Amino acid sequence: MGTLQLSIHGLATTSSVPRKFNFSSRSSTTHLRFSTPKIRAVSTVPDSESTAKDKEPDEPPAVDFAFVHSVLLPDGTPDVHFRRACGGQKLRDIMLDNNMELYGPYGRTLLNCAGGGTCGTCRVEVVEGKELLTPRTDKEKEHLKKKPKNWRLACQTIVGKPDSKGLLVIQQLPEWKAHEWSYEKFLPTEEP
Repeated sequence: MGTLQLSIHGLATTSSVPRKFNFSSRSSTTHLRFSTPKIRAVSTVPDSESTAKDKEPDEPPAVDFAFVHSVLLPDGTPDVHFRRACGGQKLRDIMLDNNMELYGPYGRTLLNCAGGGTCGTCRVEVVEGKELLTPRTDKEKEHLKKKPKNWRLACQTIVGKPDSKGLLVIQQLPEWKAHEWSYEKFLPTEEP
């Protein structure tokens, strides 16, 4: 029994990159639909090689995000979405690519500047990871002069460099926040 390596559009992959798929189950029949149109098996890897690779994964550098929504879930807990993206991108692009709510009521085409830094509607609050972000731009200083120092414009904020790693906790729509919450780091406990 070995590990199956998959290829998308005829390109062989050597890393174990998870592929997105939809899973649905109806009574006794199970259906899997892959989101990529063409997948074909390229080769198999013996178990001894696959376990050696599993022990030391070489993950590309990426920044982990925790996006906290401005509205609580029905059970009273914050609605948190975890995502991962490469550094060197604007925070606005990362949020929109990951379907995170950025503009709230200003989400229509004519109600925001589409990333130009002129409207100030893409405000976010940086709870953790401020060191991963570029300094405030002049446009941010102009739009956020009466706001807290940890508020940023997502369209003007670049997240690190392409080789950056770390955690960034972002409060979405801070001006519409209907609750207070606190962020705490939990260190792993050592077992005796």
